[in-house]
Amino acid sequence: MDKLGDYSSDAIELSMIYAPKVLLAIITLVIGLWIIGSVVKVTRKGLEKSKTDETLVPFFTSLISWTLKAILLISVASMVGIATTSFVAILGAAGLAIGLALQGSLGNFAGGVLILIFKPYTVGDLVEAQGHLGVVKEVQIFNTILLTPSNKRVIIPNGAMSNGSIVNYSAEGQLRVDLVIGIAYESDVPKAKSLLLNMMMEDARVLKEPAPVVAVSELADSSVNLVVRPWCGFDDYWDVYFDTTEKAKRVLEENGISIPFPQHDVHIQNALS
Repeated sequence: MDKLGDYSSDAIELSMIYAPKVLLAIITLVIGLWIIGSVVKVTRKGLEKSKTDETLVPFFTSLISWTLKAILLISVASMVGIATTSFVAILGAAGLAIGLALQGSLGNFAGGVLILIFKPYTVGDLVEAQGHLGVVKEVQIFNTILLTPSNKRVIIPNGAMSNGSIVNYSAEGQLRVDLVIGIAYESDVPKAKSLLLNMMMEDARVLKEPAPVVAVSELADSSVNLVVRPWCGFDDYWDVYFDTTEKAKRVLEENGISIPFPQHDVHIQNALS
């Protein structure tokens, strides 16, 4: 009974010592989380109202949130008597173990940070990377999401995006459409060039500067190949590409210039016995 009484006395004494600390720590944790939530909301609204790239908003708000929560957790732990240095050492060891286990993910995170800082592309850009062509739909912390012309979602790790080559078709605001159109050898080449050039100049979507170009590029097996190169804005690229191809065929045929199909001339010689 004496031992039981001693235990009870110790328990009451410990409760009197630690109960206020635990209660204060809980109150601090609740109020701290509420303040952090408010700070994150205010930060998000401020970034959205400013001209900050939309891909940076979730990144910065998430970073601020987790940083403040980590500081709050360490403060609460110190309030209940946990040695802060030991706690930080435990967090450091855990972070090292997690870092070794998630090297690929951390590489993708670092790649996402580099992309957000140096901006080789932004949301809405047409890019070609890692063997895929598409419009950048979203730049996440770990991945970049592309939307292909056939409306397929391609998810590419940011580590590969930051370390590989990227072709950004939207960076300069204008694109050159590259077409090759063949005409028959007997056709009037200067006339064909003039017709194609006038056709492009009449299209309001084709830029006057840089000027469109029509030139002979190759004397092929069955045709004289002409390169047809109009310039246009990024949003008009595919419309100009398809319309120019269709109109070129119609204009050439209406003016007596044929577009030949591949053919071979076969000469048979009878050997005299």
